[in-house]
Amino acid sequence: MPLRKTWFALFTIPLLFAFAIVVIVPFLCGIYYSFFSWDGLPKNPMIFVGFENYADVFRDTQFLSSLLRTTLFTLLTVVIVNVLAMAFAMAVTSRLKLRNVGRVMLFMPYLIGGLLLGYIWQFILGDCMTMLGEITGREDLFFYWLSDREFAFIGLIVVATWQMAGYMMVIYIAGMQSISDDILEAAKMDGAGYWQTFFRVRLPLLMPSITICLFLTLSNCFKIYDVNIALTRGGPANATEMVSMNIFNEIFSKSNYGYGQAKAIVFFFIVGIITMLQVRATAKREVEV
Repeated sequence: MPLRKTWFALFTIPLLFAFAIVVIVPFLCGIYYSFFSWDGLPKNPMIFVGFENYADVFRDTQFLSSLLRTTLFTLLTVVIVNVLAMAFAMAVTSRLKLRNVGRVMLFMPYLIGGLLLGYIWQFILGDCMTMLGEITGREDLFFYWLSDREFAFIGLIVVATWQMAGYMMVIYIAGMQSISDDILEAAKMDGAGYWQTFFRVRLPLLMPSITICLFLTLSNCFKIYDVNIALTRGGPANATEMVSMNIFNEIFSKSNYGYGQAKAIVFFFIVGIITMLQVRATAKREVEV
């Protein structure tokens, strides 16, 4: 037994040390800096302002607008991603001949980095759309989407969905394959149709997968940055500036390091509370077989 504990400590302590250095220490430093007015340069003085930075966060109309915009983006994207991911999972677990090819093609966008993905779709939603408008004459639909406030926002949703749906599909596939065939056969023998079986048998048994997918999509959508900066850079006129970009600009463009850290801490707690409530709500609906 002591030998097992020794090996356990040998593998765990380095990981805990790395986690502390990469996550815990920077987080605590961020909390410390959030109580100061500072531009981030070591040679310049740090002026203690207490909770003034936090009070200013809730008076910052641009931050509140980006928070509202991010919340709307998250709600729409989470619903679309999970509905599509479940539909994809049902399709590739059926008896389709090309189901294995479908799995690869649907999962592949997740392997592309967010920055590269944003630049690819910047070309599609920009030059390609303009070219299609010239060819078809439908310039009311096919135009430079990223120059329009509403269509640029829709473009962000499209790209985020295209990136995440394949990964969530894999989680749903694992959940579907864990459902016993005996349970599905019993439902069929009781006269349940396809959709009755799905909503009354499959869906309740998929709740662990739904919990994971909702958590991942919620957290990823709230924290979206790489696709945001590569696709729209927050434009036009800050119409697609999400919270992560707002915080980044506050710290590195405006040199308000302490105030930017206060924004980051507030945002951390908002996302943490929302995801915690989501996990608790969905975990209660999980059933055991």
